[in-house]
Amino acid sequence: MGQAREVMDRLTETLTTHPDLKALGALYAEDAIAVTPDGGEIRGREDIVEYWRQMTEAIPDATYTPVHSYEIGDTAIDEGFFSGKNTGPIQLPTGETLPATQKDVRIRGVDFATVKDGRIVEYRLYFDELEFLTQLGLLPEEPLA
Repeated sequence: MGQAREVMDRLTETLTTHPDLKALGALYAEDAIAVTPDGGEIRGREDIVEYWRQMTEAIPDATYTPVHSYEIGDTAIDEGFFSGKNTGPIQLPTGETLPATQKDVRIRGVDFATVKDGRIVEYRLYFDELEFLTQLGLLPEEPLA
């Protein structure tokens, strides 16, 4: 197992098994860039940690079930399911906050972490944001006519 795989596994652990924002911040380079479906491009360690703080606050009991894990050079790639119950406030990109929906979610996602000198310098997360919002009950389940 290489450095990228080790860092990606620690990232997953600090977001689910043993949530720890301080340890999470230590995994990212100060000038890291993250790209997410709901947050867009996020620049810098502090803003990336804030993104994850909001997610872990919204779904504090989250679990991750891996389907595939790879490492290619300095990049680790994971595919799996993020699951949990929304028991905390949901932060919208506009800055507004929605109350918890108390709904369970299970979303398939893929993430890539490129690691240099033991820290993530580039992170990309892909998941179906429409499915996520629908499972939270924030969008109609039937298409509008």
